[in-house]
Amino acid sequence: MGTITTRKRKDGSTTYDAQIRIMRKGVKVYQESQTFDRKTTAQAWIRKREAELHEPGAIEKANRSGVTVKHMVERYLDQYEKLRPLGKTKRATLNAIKETWLGDVTDTDLTSQKLVEYAMWRMEKDGIQAQTVGNDLAHLGAVLSVARPAWGYEVDPHAMPDARKVLRKMGAVSKSRERNRRPTLDELEKLLKYFEEMRDRRKQEIDMLRVVLFALFSTRRQEEITRIRWDALNEKDQSALITDMKNPGQKYGNDVWCHIPDEAWRILQSMPRVADEVFPYNSKSVSASFTRACNFLEVDDLHFHDLRHDGVSRLFEMGWDIPKVASVSGHRDWNSMRRYTHLRGNGDPYKGWEWIERVITGPVIEAQKRITRRVEGRAP
Repeated sequence: MGTITTRKRKDGSTTYDAQIRIMRKGVKVYQESQTFDRKTTAQAWIRKREAELHEPGAIEKANRSGVTVKHMVERYLDQYEKLRPLGKTKRATLNAIKETWLGDVTDTDLTSQKLVEYAMWRMEKDGIQAQTVGNDLAHLGAVLSVARPAWGYEVDPHAMPDARKVLRKMGAVSKSRERNRRPTLDELEKLLKYFEEMRDRRKQEIDMLRVVLFALFSTRRQEEITRIRWDALNEKDQSALITDMKNPGQKYGNDVWCHIPDEAWRILQSMPRVADEVFPYNSKSVSASFTRACNFLEVDDLHFHDLRHDGVSRLFEMGWDIPKVASVSGHRDWNSMRRYTHLRGNGDPYKGWEWIERVITGPVIEAQKRITRRVEGRAP
């Protein structure tokens, strides 16, 4: 039963302390109190809380100590990493979030106001952009979406959607801006001449000439290129099994057979069979080599991934329809391909381009020759 105790404040006003105490077999199992300015309000609160506490499991739930955001993140990282690897960025972001003050907030205290406060704090303290705030909340949202149904934590399912809605209206969160950067023929000429010179001077162990042209004509990402295996090629339909293809909902285990256009297929076939992979390189080394070359040549704001954008746009310029382009690029959502329709003209911009034959018929990197000799058991 609930009780109400009346007491006087120093200013002479009256307060009503409402208390609920629940006993089971002579043992107190739950106690809660609230202070009110009106007796009728105190009585109403007692009736409401007693009704709630009579629900099955309500007392156990009320007695449970809160679980922190840090604990939820750590459990997510531990359990979901065993099911499928998380992306490096997502893992690093979640680890950073759990070490901030938000990591100490309990599930029952995690409101949309707290999330908005965190987002504004991040922008003011770290000077990050709206896109980064959006990424932070997206990764944390993945944790919160399973915390309630999977583990029974008291997470308000509306907290994150409400916070994102408020922040979006304030301009504090936004999607990453789509890049429309494509290399020009002059820029590619500079880069390929640079890589050719590095090859001839034996300053390079990665065949960047073949990698760059293959990326452009195959539309493949750098990580996908370095995972293509000789035993995962289909000569009949000129396709390759692209493993762990990037996808918003499934990054790992998303294996897709993709058509390889003629130019890319010829480049692929010109590679020496020195390992299980066609391009036996570290993807990070490929990216670093490309970035160094752009910096040295002062090619501004060009990323390796822009070769994919150029390759997909080229197929549209050649008059390919969406299904045929998607068979090369691996896109599942055709709507996402609209960004590739900023065309420069009609026809193949690389028709008759001398660099295609120049690279395909060009010499093999010396490092690959050494690997071949070792594989075949010949002296170095």
